[in-house]
Amino acid sequence: MTSAVTTPVTTPDRRVSARVRILLWLLLMMAVALAAVAMTTRSILLRDVDHRISGLLTQETREFANFVDQGVDPGTGAGFSDPRRLLEVFLQRQYSDPDEELLGLTRGPGGVPSVLRQPRDTTGAALHRDRGALARILASPARSGTLDRPWGEVRWAKVPIEPAGHAPPGAFVVAFHAADERAIATEAFRTQLAISGVALLMTTGIGWAVAGRILAPVRLVSRAAAQLTEQDLTRRIPVRGRDDIALLAETFNAMLDRLERAFAAQRQFVDDAGHELRTPITIVRGHLELMGDDPAEQAETIRLVTDELDRMSRIVEDLLLLAKAERPDFVTPEPVQLGELTADVFVKARALGEREWVLDGVADREAELDPQRITQAMVQLAQNAVQHTVPGQRIGIGSRETGGRIELYVADTGPGVPAEDAPVIFERFRRGTARRGTRAGGAGLGLSIVKAIAEGHRGRVELRPTGSGWGSPRTESRGATFVLVLEDVLGPDRARPEEEDG
Repeated sequence: MTSAVTTPVTTPDRRVSARVRILLWLLLMMAVALAAVAMTTRSILLRDVDHRISGLLTQETREFANFVDQGVDPGTGAGFSDPRRLLEVFLQRQYSDPDEELLGLTRGPGGVPSVLRQPRDTTGAALHRDRGALARILASPARSGTLDRPWGEVRWAKVPIEPAGHAPPGAFVVAFHAADERAIATEAFRTQLAISGVALLMTTGIGWAVAGRILAPVRLVSRAAAQLTEQDLTRRIPVRGRDDIALLAETFNAMLDRLERAFAAQRQFVDDAGHELRTPITIVRGHLELMGDDPAEQAETIRLVTDELDRMSRIVEDLLLLAKAERPDFVTPEPVQLGELTADVFVKARALGEREWVLDGVADREAELDPQRITQAMVQLAQNAVQHTVPGQRIGIGSRETGGRIELYVADTGPGVPAEDAPVIFERFRRGTARRGTRAGGAGLGLSIVKAIAEGHRGRVELRPTGSGWGSPRTESRGATFVLVLEDVLGPDRARPEEEDG
């Protein structure tokens, strides 16, 4: 019995691009807006047609009513007594619009109306040919109304005529065929729809091009993100303009800068750890492999192995500290009195070795900095000075305010730093081409840590000759002075209390 093989079904990517969505929403809104405009225009045109027809009907009926009251028969010179004669004379004097019919109706034998009309060409849609419709109009008690005929709607109004004697009653009827007028409004509506369709097509082309131009940086961001790898983080998005899309590109580039720095720090940490730990591991393995059964030899081997393990531990701690320096929370600034900080560092440094320790100067100011990190850097500089001096030589520690910035320094009177070593001493695992003293050692990470702490405070560390950085007359122009230069860390200058006279 064979087992069935299940083939995974891949779902196709049905996502719609932002360009298409923007264009669809734009077209939808424009279509709704144009349709609303067209419908509103059609309603306004039809309303105007209704108003014009109503006005014409009212005007014609008023003219006939005035003629009934004031008209004179041209044959007799007296008023009209016969409704038929009244209608004949009035219709002879009127000129109707193409869609308008002026009719005179009198009741004939059997109730069939007799029609009087103006002599002109008419079509089959003329109302005077529809005797049934005329009979309904004549019999209707209403003065106006609407007829729905196969040829279209007819609006009518009438003025009844009451005869003076035994003549049959009649009526004057104004009929208006609204189909042509409404057709004009409908044609205007269709024309507007056609124009709207052309506008939508033009909008589609223009919107597609504009949306593509606006979203081009977004596509660049997408392609750049797809091409990014751990080995290549150098690609950047070209920034053009000052709009939101340009801001997106700038933000993406800044994120890439942070990622590149983070990956570089990670690779450097791995490379440094592998490079620096390889030697002590080899030493430990070699001594353990060659260790014999002699107790004295074993004790010596254990001492050497323990010393190498301690050195490996210090290297790892220093590397972890340098890796942490890339984090935004590496330093935690707080208000600190520089005088107290300098004095604390001086007291701690005096325990590092038998030297002539001098508290050279104190800045009596408040600054925003991380006291623990600054203490760590200053103690490291003091340790470095101890390693490159001999007992009895002077080491000065101090702080000062100069030019709106703070300088904390450690100055020694040792042999100084050779000119060829000065550019590289702050790099990792660089100890220089020559030792400045007889007790120098370590992995070469101390000054790199000092540099990282200074840069964490948006400052820098500088190497200066002791003669220019330490103002004591007894100081020779030898030795090295390491200075932490910190800018933008000064707090408010507090007024010092005035001394009172004894």
